Amino acid sequence: MRYAPIPQALFIENRKNFANKLYPESLAVFHSNDIMPTNADGTMPFRQNSDLFYLTGIDQEDTILIICPDARDKKMREILFIKETNEHIAVWEGKKLSKEEAREISGIQNVQWVSEFEKMLSLLAFESENIYLNTNEHTRAVIQVETRDARFIKYCKEKFPLHNYKRIAPIMHRLRAVKSSWEIFLMKKACQITEKGFRRILHFIKPGVWEYEIEAELIHEFIRNRSRGFAYQPIIASGKNACVLHYNANNQQCQDGDLVLLDVAAEYANYASDLTRTVPVNGRFTPRQREVYDAVLRVMRGARVMLVKGNNLEKYHKEVGKMMESELIGLGLLKKHEVESQDPEHPLYKKYFMHGTSHFLGLDVHDVGSKYRIFDAGMVFTCEPGIYIPEEGIGIRLENDILITEDGNIDLMESIPIEAEEIEEIMNSKP
Repeated sequence: MRYAPIPQALFIENRKNFANKLYPESLAVFHSNDIMPTNADGTMPFRQNSDLFYLTGIDQEDTILIICPDARDKKMREILFIKETNEHIAVWEGKKLSKEEAREISGIQNVQWVSEFEKMLSLLAFESENIYLNTNEHTRAVIQVETRDARFIKYCKEKFPLHNYKRIAPIMHRLRAVKSSWEIFLMKKACQITEKGFRRILHFIKPGVWEYEIEAELIHEFIRNRSRGFAYQPIIASGKNACVLHYNANNQQCQDGDLVLLDVAAEYANYASDLTRTVPVNGRFTPRQREVYDAVLRVMRGARVMLVKGNNLEKYHKEVGKMMESELIGLGLLKKHEVESQDPEHPLYKKYFMHGTSHFLGLDVHDVGSKYRIFDAGMVFTCEPGIYIPEEGIGIRLENDILITEDGNIDLMESIPIEAEEIEEIMNSKP
């Protein structure tokens, strides 16, 4: 891996917290993600299952974790299974983890080859009452392929039909929503790499450059700073493209007088950052662009104030909507009397601001966590209001990553330029 070693204490503590949430006489099983095929003999880049990484730090395919806190044999309470390597694999794919290296990374002492998994699973299942299995229960997930977890659920229920089956996902959602100090360190590192990329392109963007050229500048800066690359598919949307929320073709030429919306961020050690900035292609905002930009920035700052312990997403988004209504009235996009008589189930501001303002952030860019949960210290949320006016060719979104603390919050991206004047000054200065 490109990133620096992570202390095994992080993963040891994560496993301890997870084990404490299980019913007595239980075992839980976690699998790595599949390596997904493309065509012919091609494959997509491997991305580790976030839950497995959270508990082990192992970033390698064909990995399995068993946690069985009440196993009679204490050595069987945590077992890590990894891919057994050989000379052929070493020549064609490169070095794989040894058992000793896996122990050093994870802190798990009992490391076995994957070929031993079924035998040890049976031994532990027969002395357990409950089997915890994993599924992707993210509310926005669209899953059209059969995952390794789905295949394993079928296997388990056929092999052990009389056991009680439990869901891992609710436990992991609760644990992963609150970040430890080491996780926050890794997310800050991702934010710092993102800042380097953003500052680089402020000197690069000008009329005539192509969106994909901006993407190339960013990926260069991210990778040279030990990131695997983008934390998500980058959005580099100039002109009217900025009004398409998930635009990622990135194949248009940036025109003089237009804005370019950049929803781009780096990951580090599998932890995501998430940044959005909107900048003028020629280095100067027009008066109307600046008017809309400042409105979005005011909403962002007002929203950040509410990302505090004790609040929740439902109340938060309702109040953000009120702020946005006021700004849209000020911009002449909504009329006050129409807002006062609107259907509260279909607020008028949604025409120009149709997405949510915040989501959980962590190992996944849209990280797991319940939208009904009260905000607590250690949670990290994005804060990303936007205003989109297709008829004017203006789409502006601003986004930073906010850590909730015991007595307020911390902006993990506070050093990344966001004021219109500072962006113009950098864009018009020499690199």
